[in-house]
Amino acid sequence: MFPDPAGLVAPKAATTVKNRTMTIVHRVLPPQPYASFDEYLGRGGGRGWETARTLSAEAIIAEVEAAGLRGRGGAGFPTGRKWRTVASYASPVVSSTVVVNAAEGEPGTFKDRTIVRANPYEVIDGALIAARAVGAASVVVATKRAFTREVARLREAIAEMAAAGWLDGIDVEVFEGPEEYLYGEETALLETADGRHPFPRIAPPFRRGVVEVVESDSDAVSGSGLSAHVEMAGPGDEALAPPTLVDNVETLANVPKIIARGAAWFRTEGTDESPGTIVCTVTGATRRDGVGEVMMGTTIRDAIELIGGGPRDGHEIKAVLGGVSSAIISADLLDTPMTYEDLAELGSGLGSAGFVVLDDTADLAALAAGVSRFLAVESCGQCTPCKQDGLVIADRLAALCRGEATALDLETVAHRVDTIATGARCSLAGQHQSVIGSILATFGDELRAHLDPAADPVEPILVAELADIVDGQAEVSSAFAGKQPDWTHDARWSGRAPVERFADHRRGETSSLQDRSR
Repeated sequence: MFPDPAGLVAPKAATTVKNRTMTIVHRVLPPQPYASFDEYLGRGGGRGWETARTLSAEAIIAEVEAAGLRGRGGAGFPTGRKWRTVASYASPVVSSTVVVNAAEGEPGTFKDRTIVRANPYEVIDGALIAARAVGAASVVVATKRAFTREVARLREAIAEMAAAGWLDGIDVEVFEGPEEYLYGEETALLETADGRHPFPRIAPPFRRGVVEVVESDSDAVSGSGLSAHVEMAGPGDEALAPPTLVDNVETLANVPKIIARGAAWFRTEGTDESPGTIVCTVTGATRRDGVGEVMMGTTIRDAIELIGGGPRDGHEIKAVLGGVSSAIISADLLDTPMTYEDLAELGSGLGSAGFVVLDDTADLAALAAGVSRFLAVESCGQCTPCKQDGLVIADRLAALCRGEATALDLETVAHRVDTIATGARCSLAGQHQSVIGSILATFGDELRAHLDPAADPVEPILVAELADIVDGQAEVSSAFAGKQPDWTHDARWSGRAPVERFADHRRGETSSLQDRSR
């Protein structure tokens, strides 16, 4: 039998809040991993794809729309609306592609890798249904080459499904990409899959997809807004560039049951505006680290209790960090329901539902410095404020931790937070602004306390993607500690941004899908 996915939480605990019983559920994460495709079918899997093959593309899209499924990768965009848009931009010349975004790199998040370890079949099922809905002839599961366990699991599952005649003529393959955080941004992911480096585009996937069919010498900084110029798709036109549907692992894992059981069934859990369930990762100052699935509308506090066992004995929660994508959540807001609408009302976001718990021993200056360094290093440099302001913020916060900062340094941080997102083509700069801005607003006194010469220095917290969760203990990727802002692991930083280092990025360090198709 395939090993249990690390950190998977069994349905042991339950809590009742407002007359509702909150517990671990299993719509997407099975209580035990599937050992084979035959077992998946034997336990009721595959019915969604079987049903989808009897439906029109319009009927499939309409059912997903009615279900109210929203993207579980971070943005929460309505899935059915995305599918309808991609279908409307289909090229009459080249088939569209479905890309499964399995390039999980959000600090504090391990849910997609847990899903793949437990049930890759349902993810691929969902991708096949999506392909039928948008008229795609191929599916690409884009993950990281460092995720060796997940890559092996996916390839094994695809081979089993192909041998069973289940893929129905749709080509399904796994693409292994680089370590960079921006590789998980959907346009940067498409750039990488087409053989370049993970530099985000302005053009969205439904306007320009994964397959480049018009060659050009233009590059990311030429003013075109594209890392490689091609004619973009438009609704009903004759554009050569086919659109691409990019959906997250968890999003697609929800689709088969929606098609098999119907939109009304999907809406029996969750809220009207945020129906269904959400797979959460809970790490940090808790009794255990882990991954578990709960109903949308479960409070953040309940999720921490159910999945992480609550705060460590003798301590209280000070705040919760939702990765590096949204504003920090203070302890007085822990009873907020986990829905897109409720967290947006707080000025934060649900993101990928990765919750890093900070207790009363945490130093928020150390956290801010760690978050800022991560985002500054991972910035590609296409947008000057994102890279340069980010590096200044990270430098000043590191000085604050060492006890070497002045009040002017904190003023500089606040000023650069205001300007960092100017002209940004992707969300990374906005994330830097949101997280650091919220720490300044909520815990500013704690940061200012480090201006006191008598304050003890602190080490910035290592903020990086999770390498694994083993026996209830999260492992942060230690390699990031040595990563430079030019994306090397050299002893010294070259002084260049990645976009300068890779100025000629017509072809990157990875082989492209197009190359492999020739």
